[in-house]
Amino acid sequence: MIFNINQTIQINMIKIDSIANSSVFQIGSAGVIKPYSVLANTGGFTAPAPAVEPETATTLVPFS
Repeated sequence: MIFNINQTIQINMIKIDSIANSSVFQIGSAGVIKPYSVLANTGGFTAPAPAVEPETATTLVPFS
């Protein structure tokens, strides 16, 4: 069985706060969503990140 879908989509504004490797962003109809992810070293890092030192205790209540 073949379905033909004609759509007109008008997007005035779209805001995407974050995209992760497992995100799916779709506008309109899709018969099949194929998984696709890319792991990229956009910062050009060549070594692991340094270990994080534990922070000292801080007060989260503001002084009055």
